[in-house]
Amino acid sequence: MAAARAFARPARLVPDPRGTPFTFWYALVLLGTSLYARYGDPATVSALLRGSSTDVAHLATVPLLVLVASALWVAGGLASPYALGLVLVLTGLERRVGGLRAAAVFLGGHVTATLATEIPVGLWVVAGRLPETSLHRLDYGISFGLLASVGALTALFRPLPRAAVLAGVSAFLLLDLLAYEDPLSNWGHPLALLAGLAGGPVVRRWAHAREERRRPEGPRERMRQE
Repeated sequence: MAAARAFARPARLVPDPRGTPFTFWYALVLLGTSLYARYGDPATVSALLRGSSTDVAHLATVPLLVLVASALWVAGGLASPYALGLVLVLTGLERRVGGLRAAAVFLGGHVTATLATEIPVGLWVVAGRLPETSLHRLDYGISFGLLASVGALTALFRPLPRAAVLAGVSAFLLLDLLAYEDPLSNWGHPLALLAGLAGGPVVRRWAHAREERRRPEGPRERMRQE
């Protein structure tokens, strides 16, 4: 029994179709798109990525399409640390709050950070401070949703592990900001993390309610129902 419990703990970090259906099937979709991006026809891949980009031009014309499609690709492919991070974080979050709520956290962070970084671009182009080519910048990937999920998941941690995780993630994001390779995406990452942290109280209530539903009834509760 002890050996089975010890095996079960690391196994809970891996998604499965029954326990974490959202993470499991989403990870398979990302695996498929990443393999196609790596081995597919380069011209077709380039066209698909541009069609999935959440740039200002696409957000003004087909917002729902690109907000969903942009989250179907992993920037950097399977070698990206975001790929492994997504599986671990979403698995942990889904086991605590359920698939639909984990998906809501991920998509909420993805949409919030995307709009927060792209709307200013449109305004700056209108004001003449950026060229019109900025309306068509390539922007896709899972990083915003992942970081929102990290922020939400840490709300379920004890204070010391929560502080350690947030310190590590914040240091990683700070290095990104200092590198300044893509200012919009770099600023979108801490915004996504903050969005997840802001939803912490709601996530804790979701987790508590889910735990209460799973808790077996004691004899006193059964007597009351009878």
